[in-house]
Amino acid sequence: MSANTNPKVSGWRGVGRFEFSKAPSSRSSRLIQKVNTKPHLTTATTMDEEGIEKPSKRKRNAAIAKPKEQRQHSAKKQVVADIEDLFSDKETQKIRASLLDWYDHNQRDLPWRRITQTKETPFKEEEEEEEEERAYGVWVSEVMLQQTRVQTVIDYYNRWMLKWPTLHHLAQASLEEVNEMWAGLGYYRRARFLLEGAKMIVAGGDGFPKIVSSLRKVPGIGDYTAGAIASIAFKEVVPVVDGNVIRVLARLKAISANPKDKVTVKKFWKLAAQLVDPHRPGDFNQSLMELGATVCTPVNPSCSSCPVSGQCRALTISKLDKLVLITDYPAKSIKLKQRHEFSAVCAVEISGSRDLIEGDQSSSVFLLVKRPDEGLLAGLWEFPSVMLGKEADLTRRRNEMNRFLKKSFRLDPQKTCSVLLREDIGEFIHIFTHIRLKVYVELLIVHLKGDMSDLFSKQSGENMTWKCVDRKALSSLGLTSGVRKVCTMVQKFKQKSLSTVSAAARKRTNSKKTGSS
Repeated sequence: MSANTNPKVSGWRGVGRFEFSKAPSSRSSRLIQKVNTKPHLTTATTMDEEGIEKPSKRKRNAAIAKPKEQRQHSAKKQVVADIEDLFSDKETQKIRASLLDWYDHNQRDLPWRRITQTKETPFKEEEEEEEEERAYGVWVSEVMLQQTRVQTVIDYYNRWMLKWPTLHHLAQASLEEVNEMWAGLGYYRRARFLLEGAKMIVAGGDGFPKIVSSLRKVPGIGDYTAGAIASIAFKEVVPVVDGNVIRVLARLKAISANPKDKVTVKKFWKLAAQLVDPHRPGDFNQSLMELGATVCTPVNPSCSSCPVSGQCRALTISKLDKLVLITDYPAKSIKLKQRHEFSAVCAVEISGSRDLIEGDQSSSVFLLVKRPDEGLLAGLWEFPSVMLGKEADLTRRRNEMNRFLKKSFRLDPQKTCSVLLREDIGEFIHIFTHIRLKVYVELLIVHLKGDMSDLFSKQSGENMTWKCVDRKALSSLGLTSGVRKVCTMVQKFKQKSLSTVSAAARKRTNSKKTGSS
């Protein structure tokens, strides 16, 4: 919540993220008719300037003049007609053979693939153990790869498997341990589902589910992940469809429909199911995804090195009309507008000394609050924060934070603590999928007038969970990238500002000594 431009080690995974360009231009309509004619249709078809297919005998001007509602209805019909043109048996066999041969010689060396290689074992019990080991490795890797680049996932995967090498090890972990290990990957709900799923499978006592229908019952496992586990670990002949697969299929068939449309997605699953190799389903599914991640990329596809370029309709069309690009397929979906939100964060440091400069700060601790178990960043630790609703000046932000600290922790400068330092130390923008969050950060250092246990014993009735950690524990704690940004801001401010204050204090002390002598 990192980027790598090398296509050999990067690539987006996960249903829901598509990076596609516009639909083909209207100038190529006659060429599209020649290349993309549907054998089961009784009339030839052309494309209008919105990529909507229509009978060629109708006048182009009449089509353009259609009301918007009619054009949208026509577009839905186009989706079905466009995609129901399945691969021929000859095409299917050729694509299977070409992709598997290419994959055998060009697949990336990734840690989760090393444990998915089938080994010959004489005993059924050992074979089942190896299948479960493969299934667990595939599951962890596929969940991590959703919305995250391959290069980023590698280190996380290796650390995860070192700590929890089997499903049974993971089932014994706590949510806090899992969140700490996941910190920085984002989309933390994925980690929680992994833990819940592991506990459910182990508690069931029937071993790892082996078929898609059973896998879909596990928390967090959808159609894509179920297909990946079933085909790669257990050789079930089922397809997988993610962003990479959709891009490859859309270009092979020159499909310009919206890749996020529900009807379109179902048809892509139908095409993928037709292609799956019955003897090597897992390898074939991986080859299709690998092709999309390394060769048939969103922006700069390497068609000259593509093993299925001979079956690619989009490539054929682009050669006939230079105005049509490979990247025109499929259509680029409209991105949702991000919602703007505003938050005030207060890094509260409780000092063991009344003197910020001369006193011993080794006993200082930071106050952390646990987020609710549901919603954004569920169950994760953060500094005290309040949502503002809109942009706010420093006075309003502090008033809101004062009310929160007083209500939740009885931190009241008038009664329960002394303020040693309170400074606004900056702001930053934190991007979530559909949220653009502006975060205002301040540092508040206080010295308690009473005992810590007395102060926090009477909290508000909001069932809030909190803890205090020292600097060393804070630096080693698994925190979200947003919270780590706040930590870095606090550290830099203290290094710069407090050292300046300390130097000024020492100078005043020396001046007094010189004057008295």
